[in-house]
Amino acid sequence: MFKTIANAWKLADLRQKILYVIFIIFLYRIGTAIPVPFVSADVYEGISKMTDGSIFQYLGILSGGAFTQATLFALGISPYITASIVIQLLTIAIPYLENKSKEGEEGKKWLNQLTRIVTVILGVITAIGYFQMLNSYGYLNIPGKSTLFAAAVIVACYCSGSALVMWLAEKINEHGIGNGISIILFANIVASTPTMVSGLWTQFLSTGNVGKIIIGVVVAIVSVASIFFIVFITDSERRLPVQYAKKVVGRKMYGGQSSTLPLKLNMTGVMPIIFANSIVTLPSTIAMFLPAGGVKNFLTTWFGTNSWIYAALTFILIIAFAYFYVTISFNPIEVANNLKKNGGFIPGIRPGKPTSDYITKVLNRITLIGAIFLDIIAVLPIVANIISKSQLSALAFTGSSVIIIVGVVLETAREIESQMTMRHYKGFLE
Repeated sequence: MFKTIANAWKLADLRQKILYVIFIIFLYRIGTAIPVPFVSADVYEGISKMTDGSIFQYLGILSGGAFTQATLFALGISPYITASIVIQLLTIAIPYLENKSKEGEEGKKWLNQLTRIVTVILGVITAIGYFQMLNSYGYLNIPGKSTLFAAAVIVACYCSGSALVMWLAEKINEHGIGNGISIILFANIVASTPTMVSGLWTQFLSTGNVGKIIIGVVVAIVSVASIFFIVFITDSERRLPVQYAKKVVGRKMYGGQSSTLPLKLNMTGVMPIIFANSIVTLPSTIAMFLPAGGVKNFLTTWFGTNSWIYAALTFILIIAFAYFYVTISFNPIEVANNLKKNGGFIPGIRPGKPTSDYITKVLNRITLIGAIFLDIIAVLPIVANIISKSQLSALAFTGSSVIIIVGVVLETAREIESQMTMRHYKGFLE
């Protein structure tokens, strides 16, 4: 990877794209530190304690700490991600949107514009909810009786912040390298890493307690080993052999070559973990807004990040969402029809429905393996937190964070390599 970046740096246009991405990340990090009017200065400590184990803790990681600091980019890239997922699901469910997606570049522009509109709508809704949370917990300094004016200013700031983050992500897509959403998520998680490492050092390695030092060393070793494990699984794929039939056109013969149909082992990426975390943290998030009492204690005790029910629900939901996401993102019938139109077939399998059934059968098997892989990465930190009796609560959401980091690095490195290959391609002159 480092060699790829070093080689890309030697090319002027690729170097310019890399610098452009770095500049966008720099602008984004400035936005995460810009305060919003009427927000109290001591909001960070209060929100950090309040959001422990809830979906807001996960949003804090994805926003690079801006959510817990209530700064301009507190909503982060989440509204844009949610809008993209919603439009992707609706494209499959609504025939009109599906036809639009097949209209080439014009259809893509239309769907992108629709995604922007949905992002702004979600940004307004989320900003209003965030304002209500800050106001209910007393983290606002509103002078006099100008609550309505302060609410308008705060909601406008957070909504415009989410729109600006969307614009920065799209600028990376247009003029940089890599996917804009992924790059910003990567920057946010990396920005939160020093805080997590510092917390690990303070809580375990610097205590002088032999038992805690051993726990800290084990956590560090497992974290490094998980990176190699994630890289191995991410690059793994099942290749189905495809043979193309020979056909004569005029005096020439075409086809006859062999190829493969690659099926990624982890085709869903980190999406099942994000969906599962959003649902399984909902009870503890609701408990934040309830008064002290039996219901709040029940939700916190049985559905907090230190409960076995939380771990079991996460395990089950990741598998369910893995199959769901593969179903909406990969169509075996369409793949089988394309193979049939191009004269391709899988050896030993008849074209048409038998081919789609075979692809579905293989896909179900590797999806289960990929889902179990996601469960290991996501649930293992939760189990460690439960066994250590909340001593490792900071690791509850690290599994998905590591997958995002590794996935973005591999994806960006592959894109750099492909662009370098295009620039060094000499054609058939030799």
